[in-house]
Amino acid sequence: MAFFSCSRLGSNSVLASISRFPATLSTAKYAQAAGPKVTFKKYEASKDEHHDIRNERLNRPLSPHLTIYEYQLTSMLSITHRITGLALSGYASALGLGALCLPNDISHYVTIIEGLNLSPATLFLGKALLASPLGYHFANGIRHLYWDTARGLSIKEVYATGYAMLAASVIITLILAAL
Repeated sequence: MAFFSCSRLGSNSVLASISRFPATLSTAKYAQAAGPKVTFKKYEASKDEHHDIRNERLNRPLSPHLTIYEYQLTSMLSITHRITGLALSGYASALGLGALCLPNDISHYVTIIEGLNLSPATLFLGKALLASPLGYHFANGIRHLYWDTARGLSIKEVYATGYAMLAASVIITLILAAL
């Protein structure tokens, strides 16, 4: 329908004038004077070369990354905070799945552990190992809440609160293990 309408717009057909348009563009002088001539090369697929092999071929040194990194208190506390969070999630998942899947309640399993006749030192050590992620994560969480008030963010204060948090986590762990 559109072609039919175009042919009836005037004595000269619109389609005829459009057909002359590409010829007009190819003879225009302004197109060559616009800038440098662009040439196109055929695409060549790159060689599949491993990053390390390419670095060896170009005699690039291996980056020392972790071998020269000096571990800082702040980075170690942050990594440990994440690890203890994962451990606490594991505790919660294990307790939840145990409550759903195991046939007896917790008092039965406590009786089994008491029947092992473990020494008080062994029981204290086991409870301390189980309580240490909670003590550490709790103390470091309080430290982060303190930082959220925009206080204690200088390097000196960060290290001071880091050492104080380590001491608090040991105290919390010992209190929990003594219960």
